[in-house]
Amino acid sequence: MHVQVPTDVFDFFKKLEKNNNRDWFNDHKNEFKTIETKVKAVYNAVFENLKTHDDVDKLKLFRIYRDVRFSKNKLPYKTHFGGSFHRTKPKLRGGYYLHIQPHNESFIATGFWEPAPADLLRIRKEFEMDATEIRSILADKTFRNVWGNFVGDEVKSAPKGFDKNHKNSDLIKKKQYIFIKKFNDDDVLAPNFINEVNSAFKAIRPYFNYMSEVLTTNLNGEPVI
Repeated sequence: MHVQVPTDVFDFFKKLEKNNNRDWFNDHKNEFKTIETKVKAVYNAVFENLKTHDDVDKLKLFRIYRDVRFSKNKLPYKTHFGGSFHRTKPKLRGGYYLHIQPHNESFIATGFWEPAPADLLRIRKEFEMDATEIRSILADKTFRNVWGNFVGDEVKSAPKGFDKNHKNSDLIKKKQYIFIKKFNDDDVLAPNFINEVNSAFKAIRPYFNYMSEVLTTNLNGEPVI
């Protein structure tokens, strides 16, 4: 059976944007549940496709309810779907994310969003010692056509203990090592969207293979797990 993103997902979120309150949502909860079931099928299809070329062990579809306890934004509901796909740890590092949102705000993301302090230090130390391989991956034409370059936060100058004038400082000062590929609404609703997502995720593998090796060895290349 062919699975694709239902057209009513964007219509529902556009209405929710204008009526982001519990009364309206409760009145339309059955409509949401119907849409959610269809969208879960999309995420499950992406998950099954990933399993044909990677070792992924978990899909997590995030709830629509927002945690407003520590947020200035007190709107109770998200106006998007988000779900992550976990690679089997500890040998395989990195992860995949699919975000579905109207107004051409949908995207997929891969990489290391909030690396643990020890992992972040290990990555930076690797780039300090030798960035030849990561630069080769980033410069590959096929890779760049799909993913472009790193996005995410970075320190202003250099992390503590690193030379701000180091030749690889552009890589070392990053706090996140992620890639994002955006899609417009027509892309998301197209019959081949799931295949497009899978092809993009498949293209990230040279990066994941390299980073997994880095994060499971020390600077001498000796296994640490």
